[in-house]
Amino acid sequence: MRSVSIYTLGCKLNQLESEALADSFIHCGFTLLPFNADSARAVPDLIIINTCTVTSRSDQKARRVIRKSLTDSRESVVIATGCYAKLDGEKIAALDDDIHADFSADFSGDFSGGRRLFVTADKTRLLDLPAYLRETLKRENARAEDLGPLIAAWLETEAADGETPGAAFRFRPRQFSFHTRGFLKIQDGCNNHCTYCRIRLARGPGVSMPAAGVLAELQSLEEHGFWEAVLTGVNISQYHDDELSGSKGLGGLLNYLLGNTHSIGVRLSSLEPEIIDEDLCAVLAHGRIRPHFHLSVQSGSNSVLQRMGRVYTSATVERAVSLLRSVKRNPFLACDIITGFPGETTADFEQTRELCHNAGFAWIHAFPYSKRPGTAAFSLAQTVPEREAVRRVEQLTDMARRGRRVYVNSWMGAEVEALIEKGRAGQPGLCRGLSANYLKLLLRCPQGDTPPPGVVVRCIITEPAAPEQEESGVDALAVSLNQYSESKCRHPVSYS
Repeated sequence: MRSVSIYTLGCKLNQLESEALADSFIHCGFTLLPFNADSARAVPDLIIINTCTVTSRSDQKARRVIRKSLTDSRESVVIATGCYAKLDGEKIAALDDDIHADFSADFSGDFSGGRRLFVTADKTRLLDLPAYLRETLKRENARAEDLGPLIAAWLETEAADGETPGAAFRFRPRQFSFHTRGFLKIQDGCNNHCTYCRIRLARGPGVSMPAAGVLAELQSLEEHGFWEAVLTGVNISQYHDDELSGSKGLGGLLNYLLGNTHSIGVRLSSLEPEIIDEDLCAVLAHGRIRPHFHLSVQSGSNSVLQRMGRVYTSATVERAVSLLRSVKRNPFLACDIITGFPGETTADFEQTRELCHNAGFAWIHAFPYSKRPGTAAFSLAQTVPEREAVRRVEQLTDMARRGRRVYVNSWMGAEVEALIEKGRAGQPGLCRGLSANYLKLLLRCPQGDTPPPGVVVRCIITEPAAPEQEESGVDALAVSLNQYSESKCRHPVSYS
């Protein structure tokens, strides 16, 4: 028996892929341990760090986590994968200063003097690592300290000609170790040429999972009792399958899925504003599509959007917001904004503020622009000082907090369904829940009997969260109305 920990940075797609990796290791007999550098806890044999490279801060955080893992868990082998590992693998490999080895160095054969940090650009291949280790460790009666040499030998056989067709959609966890909701990868890569974005360089051009495969996965989640599935990808707005009847894009896929399932809810990850039209909204009006939409906006200034390589205007965003509000009752609307893009003037930023204010977003994910190697904007002069870009982020974040409170208050006294996510230790009768419209609730159960994760309860939202509760990720308090049924919680959820 061996143990593994997995740490994930970045988007919901990375989270889904980490779920699949965890499931693969568990299926092969590994124990999944929580990622924690606390020396009082068990130290895993293997640590996998799934990296992100959307901003320079993402890169910095990945390096910090990797370095800390090597320092605090000296008996562990560390594997870095993900977008940052794909684009800057040699820089990551150089973090293993104790042995001064880079990724391409030959293994010495002596674990005490060999590598402890490995980097792989092919995350898909890691799905096969658990079975390889299980069979090799068993066959050779290997010791724990032999894990490093085995991984080194395995990585040296990495295919040089890239992933095989369809490999991106091998991430299909049979059980979820970190989430109570199901996640389903329907798309990967991106065909846009946004001048600031590095993710497309790591993920490649857009590819879509055939609709029949998506349906089979969604039906499986439904059969296992999942309340909802989150459809995710790098850019699900670019989903396309020629085999669909009618619309070949995301709207056609949703029609196909809803027509061939019965009860499972569908939540969408980030959408591009330009795809929100009357035809798509006719599908989004369906009762099983969650009233929660996140738009990739980036700026409210048309001149900035043009320099970013975006293909829409602020008017497109306004129309998308209006359409989404017309098909859902008081939906949770959120957006991404980049501040301080080269050439962004004070007037440009005021246009962004005005757009966000008029849209009434319930949340704004704002972050400062950072130059990303390999992108078209990398060579542009950074005309906005970093301090000013951060100040603009702070202004939008203040607006986001106010917008979230307004949205939460609009739901006071409402009856909603909530998915039980995780209990609160030391507080009997209290548990966390997530509503269909993405409110994070702290629920009080009338008889003090806390339902297990995965159960769905009816509840009434009673009051907004106090500031200290907001800090812990709670939007509002609620009271459960019904006793839960064990039969509703049929899918395996692990919190090891």
